[in-house]
Amino acid sequence: MAEYGQWHYWVVIVLMMLGLYIVIARGNLVKKVMGLNIFQVSAIMFYVAMGKVSGGTAPIFPVTEPGGHIYANPPLSNALPHVLMLTANVVGIATTALALALIVRVKEGYGTVEDDELDAIDAGEGAS
Repeated sequence: MAEYGQWHYWVVIVLMMLGLYIVIARGNLVKKVMGLNIFQVSAIMFYVAMGKVSGGTAPIFPVTEPGGHIYANPPLSNALPHVLMLTANVVGIATTALALALIVRVKEGYGTVEDDELDAIDAGEGAS
């Protein structure tokens, strides 16, 4: 049962492999972008899980005991991974928006968003 104590790492591994599989196995560009988003979520979950300290508090205010005494050395959660992943969310949203905008332009120009069809169209135009 010890492996269930770190269940969030198992969730990260499953999501990471699922996202990687979607990117590799699917030919649709929209599905590839969604696979990249799932992969990104797994990386964000991994870093946030590493920053969590059991029984930890936010490093903002001093922690007081019930008698009013300030707790000398409270366990503090590391805020840096959370802040970095907040930035990663913003970058991920911008990247997804750009990728979807490019997919719309590819659909307008080629009439499809499937990899194999795009390769066939490019190969046919190059031979002409």
